[in-house]
Amino acid sequence: MEYRSVVGETVTEKVIEKSRFLTYVSHTEGEEEAKGFLVRIRALHPTATHVCYGYIADKLGNEQRFSDDGEPQGTAGMPILGVIKAQNLRETAIAVVRYFGGIKLGAGGLTRAYAGGAAEGVEAAEKKVYTTGVEVTLEVDYPDVNAALRFLEGEIVLSREFSDKARFTVMIKESEEETFTARAWDFFNGKVFLASGKTYFYPF
Repeated sequence: MEYRSVVGETVTEKVIEKSRFLTYVSHTEGEEEAKGFLVRIRALHPTATHVCYGYIADKLGNEQRFSDDGEPQGTAGMPILGVIKAQNLRETAIAVVRYFGGIKLGAGGLTRAYAGGAAEGVEAAEKKVYTTGVEVTLEVDYPDVNAALRFLEGEIVLSREFSDKARFTVMIKESEEETFTARAWDFFNGKVFLASGKTYFYPF
């Protein structure tokens, strides 16, 4: 299984008819994390006129929520959620903060403003495909450290530890673990220790 999501958090801003719109796009794993994201954004903007949002909190697309937060029904939350769906994103939350500037935009104008803000935020965000990965620890004696560094060029190295031996923890796609292991044994002529660790979804 794999799915597409944003990485980290991104903020964009635009002004429409003197109203200020700030869009926050964040990777949120699960509904509790999405709710926590919204609490944090509201705390950042206690005087905002509206904090509208949409999110798909899970990997399958089932946990969907949205809110107009006082804007006319259907003009904010649903358009924001629509952007997430159109981009086929999962575990993604978007909050659009509005500071009213005194000029009413009308239903159509509001829909365009919120959907446009969400779309710009998603465009600015880094997006990756999350695939099941496994942490693999590779351990070698110190004379083989330089060889290990060469072998791991281009790999995702999560940590390096130098104690009695040199240990490198790398993230490998689960589907490629056997190939990686075979390459390591061949490269080091068997003088290497390999151990599989945690398995989880990772943005490769």
